[in-house]
Parts: sequence; structure tokens; C-alpha cells
Amino acid sequence: MKNTIRVERAILKMTQAELANQVHVSRQAINTVERGKYVPSAVLAIKIAQVFGKKVEDIFTIEEGD
Repeated sequence: MKNTIRVERAILKMTQAELANQVHVSRQAINTVERGKYVPSAVLAIKIAQVFGKKVEDIFTIEEGD
């Protein structure tokens, strides 16, 4: 699953730690989601999208084979 978390964070000048704090997970969790190594739960995906003021599908896209 691809995502635009890094881009969205850069727009807001937000660190991984700041995003993690807002969605109540560890910085490492944000890092693994951002790198595409972990697919977030629906709840976490919604929380992340809300922080950026976007829809979940604007942040996360399914790749072929997912």
C-alpha cells in the first residue's frame, strides 16, 4: 500500500514524532507505515487522514498485489 504521509508531513512541517503523538502511536509505527512496511488499521488510517484534513483514499492507495 502506497501513501503520501511523508509529503503531507512536509507540507505541514511536521515530524514523524509529532504525527505519532497526535494519533497516539509510536514514532516507529509512523515510520513503518510511511515506508510501506506496515499496513495501518482502518482506525489509524482515518486518524492520520484527519490530521492532514484529507480523505483516507487521498493518503493511502492500494497497489497491485495488495
